[in-house]
Amino acid sequence: MYSLILDSATKILYVALVNDNKVLYEEYVEGKNDHAKNIVYKVDVALKAAGITADSLDEVVVGIGPGSYTGVRMAVTVGKMLAVFKKNIKLYSISTLKLMASGKKGIVLSMIDARRNNSFGMIIDMNKNEYIINECLIANDELKNNKYDEIVTDSSYTVDPIYVLNNKVLVEEPHLLVPNYLRDTEAERNLHD
Repeated sequence: MYSLILDSATKILYVALVNDNKVLYEEYVEGKNDHAKNIVYKVDVALKAAGITADSLDEVVVGIGPGSYTGVRMAVTVGKMLAVFKKNIKLYSISTLKLMASGKKGIVLSMIDARRNNSFGMIIDMNKNEYIINECLIANDELKNNKYDEIVTDSSYTVDPIYVLNNKVLVEEPHLLVPNYLRDTEAERNLHD
């Protein structure tokens, strides 16, 4: 079974291709607000590296955020397009914060910069696969003032693709998938000020 994993919600574009729990391709692309120009190209590189086409994919797993408003939409959009236009491909989602924590053990604090000394964050016990603090928009000091063994940020993390595949959530209606933004956009917030 060929599984494509995509996440574009952070400063890093993550692309992995897995076949029956064997990682065939994995890349972390550090971006500068340019995931849109790289994501389709990197998917093509992954498919060519494995010697397959998009028609061979069985599933796509996308990180749905939280994170950069525009960034989150890149992976979600590519995943939705593959699932809608290639009827044999199932679409799954995973939290970007959980994906970021997947490469660690113990109690992991996972955080994405949300500006103004805030983060999109969570704390998860990876050994039990249980949230200690659910995903939220939170002040950095408040988040870091908790017990944890490891910390991962939006610019420094490693992914365990097998963990991601074991913790994916089926998207029943791919065209209805909406990213998890956790807050209004800056334009929406300015409307209320």
